[in-house]
Amino acid sequence: MKFKYIPILFSTILVLSFSSCKDELADLNKNPNSAETPQPDYLLTGAIKSTADTYWGVTNNMNSSLLFVQHWSKIQYTDPDRYIFTNNDLQELWVSGYTKGVTNLNKLVSLADEQGNTNYRGVAKVLRSWVFLLLTDAYGDIPYSQSVQINAFVNPVYDAQKDVYYGLLADLKSAQTDLNVAGKPILGDIVYNGKIELWKKFANALRLRIALRIADKEPEKSKSVLAELSTEGGSLITSNLENAQLTYSTSPNQNPISNLFDTRDDYRMSKTIVDKLRSLNDPRLPIFVSPTKDVTTETYIGIPNGLLTGDASNYGLSKTSKPGTYFLAPTAPAVIISYAEVLFDRAEVAARGWSNEDAVVLYKQAIEASLQQYGVGAAAIATYTQSAAVQYESANFRKSIGNQKWIALFGQGLEAFAEWRRLDYPELVPAVAGVLGGKLPLRFIYPGQEQSLNGKNYQEAVARQGADLLTTRLWFDLK
Repeated sequence: MKFKYIPILFSTILVLSFSSCKDELADLNKNPNSAETPQPDYLLTGAIKSTADTYWGVTNNMNSSLLFVQHWSKIQYTDPDRYIFTNNDLQELWVSGYTKGVTNLNKLVSLADEQGNTNYRGVAKVLRSWVFLLLTDAYGDIPYSQSVQINAFVNPVYDAQKDVYYGLLADLKSAQTDLNVAGKPILGDIVYNGKIELWKKFANALRLRIALRIADKEPEKSKSVLAELSTEGGSLITSNLENAQLTYSTSPNQNPISNLFDTRDDYRMSKTIVDKLRSLNDPRLPIFVSPTKDVTTETYIGIPNGLLTGDASNYGLSKTSKPGTYFLAPTAPAVIISYAEVLFDRAEVAARGWSNEDAVVLYKQAIEASLQQYGVGAAAIATYTQSAAVQYESANFRKSIGNQKWIALFGQGLEAFAEWRRLDYPELVPAVAGVLGGKLPLRFIYPGQEQSLNGKNYQEAVARQGADLLTTRLWFDLK
């Protein structure tokens, strides 16, 4: 489906925080170039596109989370790879998430109510839950409960992360009720082309993801969510054809990674993942990683994370590997949640003894699904899954699932970052010249503007959660 690019109400709001007087905010929310009553299909398209761009884009993916989890590294301008950030460097997820994601989706909910179309409402709730999940996984405590009523709460409180997760589970359950395959059709859906049965699967996959996110802190709540899913009889994503993803078009509407490499050349693959894939004889190596431009003995060469700029440059642009051509293609999809992830999640549920399924079988199926996602052939898949190095370890499901899920989430920096913190695998070594005292980042720092524009609520969140530092452990991250 082709994108619709027209002015979208609220998408161009210049407000970067929930702080100004109500009258000023109301004026800013009026786009003089668009109708006062926007069309729901345009809002839906815009919210999907802007959030996918944010998720797969430079600031939150390539220049931060992909570096933190050591999928990528930097060969020039290496400060981010050394964990050097100002309090403005990691604000884009916050700004875009609220002003383009949550705001548009809140409006879509209200339009759906006015038009009596519960499917628009359900889809909006699913997408809004995903946006909030990205925000809380990255920052911790965030404005949630009051952020859906911006006119009433221009300086919203920060909800505790536990409460955000619980709220999202309730929202997604409500979305399931809204979504009706026999209901009114929707337009502007550039994920599933209006197939409501697939949105229901997407919603359940997010519920499963959140249930495991809180599993170490609130196991009884996790089990109750799994019981609800079972009782409702709803399906999960069951094939790669059902992956929740946005497939991009050609320039200028191309994949953000493709767009970046059109003009920049300062990113390379991390030595950590290149060496891991090579050691496993993983058939995804030539898919994830490009051969070096100059002929080298190893063909695929990554750079250690967090080098000083001069040391990184010494590796040579032509002697180190960029991402694979699959990811450099303009039409490469921005995956939101995949069949492989769902299978890994089901394997973990079984490993915890919370289902009657077979963790070993599901773990193998998850690896197979990831390989199939990238077009690996059946013979190569069989060889790989039979190798001793990738066999499931029943005594340590975190290690087996954590290591393979880290590979399967390649390119999805924010989700890989969340799962690495939760599962504690793979065991990563901090950046060579990192500035965190031998530690790895554990969160994003809040936007600096929050300190001045929503200061009281910001201070309360910091007092509850811990210092506003990269190294502060979030509620869900139980070491």
